[in-house]
This record gives sequence, C-alpha cells and structure tokens, in this order.
Amino acid sequence: MTEMVVVRREGLYCVPGDFYIDPWRPVERAVITHAHGDHARWGHAHYLSSAPSVNILKSRLGKDINIEGLEYGERIVRNGVTISLHPAGHVLGSAQIRMEHRGEIWVASGDYKVGPDSTCAPFEPVRCHTFITESTFGLPIYRWDPQQQVFDDINAWWRANAAEGRASILYGYSFGKAQRLLSGLDPSIGPIVCHGAVEPLNRVYREGGVALPHTQLVSETDKADFRHAIVLAPPSASGSTWTRRFGDYSDAFASGWMLLRGARRRRGVDRGFVLSDHADWPGLLSAIRATEAQQVIVTHGSIPVLVRWLCQIGLDAKGFDTEYGEEDDDAPDDAPAPADGGAHAQADAGTDAQADAGTDAQAAAQSDGADPTDSTTAGKPARRRARTRAQPAMSDEEEDEDTGEGAVPAAAAGGEPSDA
Repeated sequence: MTEMVVVRREGLYCVPGDFYIDPWRPVERAVITHAHGDHARWGHAHYLSSAPSVNILKSRLGKDINIEGLEYGERIVRNGVTISLHPAGHVLGSAQIRMEHRGEIWVASGDYKVGPDSTCAPFEPVRCHTFITESTFGLPIYRWDPQQQVFDDINAWWRANAAEGRASILYGYSFGKAQRLLSGLDPSIGPIVCHGAVEPLNRVYREGGVALPHTQLVSETDKADFRHAIVLAPPSASGSTWTRRFGDYSDAFASGWMLLRGARRRRGVDRGFVLSDHADWPGLLSAIRATEAQQVIVTHGSIPVLVRWLCQIGLDAKGFDTEYGEEDDDAPDDAPAPADGGAHAQADAGTDAQADAGTDAQAAAQSDGADPTDSTTAGKPARRRARTRAQPAMSDEEEDEDTGEGAVPAAAAGGEPSDA
C-alpha cells in the first residue's frame, strides 16, 4: 500500500495532492479539519475547510484569510486527488478529510466523537483503506456517561447554588465545549452569563443555525443577579481577578479529564463534570471498525495502547508523531503523557488510571476501568471554599471579556493561550 499521507516538519502531507492537513507550520495549501488552535494555525497561504467552519476560522484567525469552504460531501479534485469533507461530530464545522487517488481511499479524522451533540453534525463513518485517527482518550478507563445525565448533574449543581444565593462558574473551552454546555443548560434556573471570549463564538453558532439559550455578558448583568446565575468562562479565567466580581461562588470544570480525581484536585475547582468532545475508548473502537479500514494510523493521544490493541485484532496499525493536542480543550498540563510508550498511563497515580500499557490490551479493553461517576456527577450542592488560589496575569481574552474582542484571539498573532 502506497503512503498517500506522510509526516513532514510542517505537518501531515498528502503526497499526490500536494497539500497539508492541519499543518503546524505555515504552508501554501492547508486543509483544516476544525478550528481548534492545535489544528488551525495562522499563516497559511490558502485554507480549505468545511463551509460551517469558514466563519469560525475567520473569527479566530482573521477575516482576511484566504479560505474556501466545502459543503459536507461535496467533491473537488487537487492534482488528481479527490477531496471531500464529512462530519466528525467534534465541534461545529469539524470534518474528516476523505482523499481518493487511483482507487485508494484515505481518511484523516481530525478530532471526533461519536456521541450525541445538538450543536454540530454527527460523526459520519466513511469507508476507507487507511484511517488516520486521534486517540486523546485512547485508554480503556475512559468511558463516558450519557450526555443527558451530565447535563442533569450540571443543572442540579447550578440549581443548588442558586438556592443558596451563590454564583456558579463553569469552565470550558470557549469554542465548542462552551456551546455544547449551553445547549444543555436549563434557563429557568437563572441568567446565563458568558465571558467575552465565549460570546463571539455563541454568535457564530447561532448564525450557523444552532439553537442556544439566551446569554448575556457580565456588563449586561445586574450584580444582584449573579447570585442565581451560571457563568461560562474559559479555563484561563480560573483563579483570576476576573472571578472576584461574582462574590460568593462555586466553580466547576467540564472536561473528559475530570474523570480523574487527580486532575480535579490539581484544577482546584469545587466540581468536575465529565464531558468531552472527543471519543472515549469504546467510541474510538467503534469508529475505527465502522470505516472497515485495514490500516490505521494514530496521530495523538495514547498512541502505544491503541496501536497495540489494533494490531492484536489483526489490523495494520502505527503512529504518527504530530503536534496536535497541545492547545486542545481537553489537554491539561497534568493529563496522561500522550505517547510515552512506557508501562503506565500517567493519569492520577492513585486509583483513577490503573491501565497498564504493558498488559494485554484486549483484556484491558474489556475491563470496566475507573468509575466515571466518582463524585463528579453526583448533583450534590457545591461547598464554599476559601479563595486562596494564585492570581495569574490576565490574558488578552480575559481583558476583553466585556468587549467581545476575544473574537480574534492570540491565534492571529502566532498561537492561542493554552487551555490547561
């Protein structure tokens, strides 16, 4: 089988098509799977993305970028390679890239999830010979609870705080995660207030036809209303002076990493809600099977474990060394090492990540792993804590929280702030 896609210093390169997929250095032609900062970088001469991603990319990289949008399923030909984009279910506009050349079909997934999400088109399995997949949560311990259960737990936490006259601050990545959280909130509980880095993306989602509840900025909210409000903010706002305006508050973080007790503890938040825009272990396996690919290439995440498992079930599997995942919504500094190849999945050394990468992967995949409900989604009232966390310097997106100028963040100047 010929190598249609290889790794170069600039990124993943389609050899016959002469274009790059989510390159991490400036190139002439870039095909973008989605608008998160680790996949969509500033400085390319020409961008190709799904049509729903165009306005998002312009809002994040600058309105003057040279970009072409394709509808899902629409086909174009570049140097003899037929390209089409198909829903990935990750965030609004996320797409898998299908490449066909001389009868051979490769698909690059970008980031994806297979679970329900009303804010983006659902994952579409695409049959291919070679599937290039992520594996952010490529360990058997990662198994998500139903989305509605998580939403119910978040609303119960908010409702309990409102009953006590306490603001609820919920941290999640400003693009994708925040809008998914919004879609599950119960506006009858109280006002929904958004950080200035979140609200511009809400507008893009609404313009794209996504139904979201009414939201308002901090400057549009009476101080007394904070006692019943939920505030959606990026992780960079946690512990900053920006949070002081809300008075007494309880805070929480929404991420797949919140399944790990150690991650919750190091985040220093009252609650952790396990909600990820990436596929869990069963989701990864089901997505790979659905492609019917005989060769699978893993780009980022827990590469050795997933590659070993795929080889054991008879597939030709290997990993690619990429720069994805460094600025993603679900990539905290204390996450398990993505591809160390060592014996242990380096999650929380206590009890949450006991998946031994050196053990039989098939047996591990059949285990139940850690308990994803461990106090994370119990819906109990949040406790009040003394606010003694360090006060970090304000980022540009935090300073702009009431102006909405976070629409063009630091990505346009060479990278966006980490969401660790």
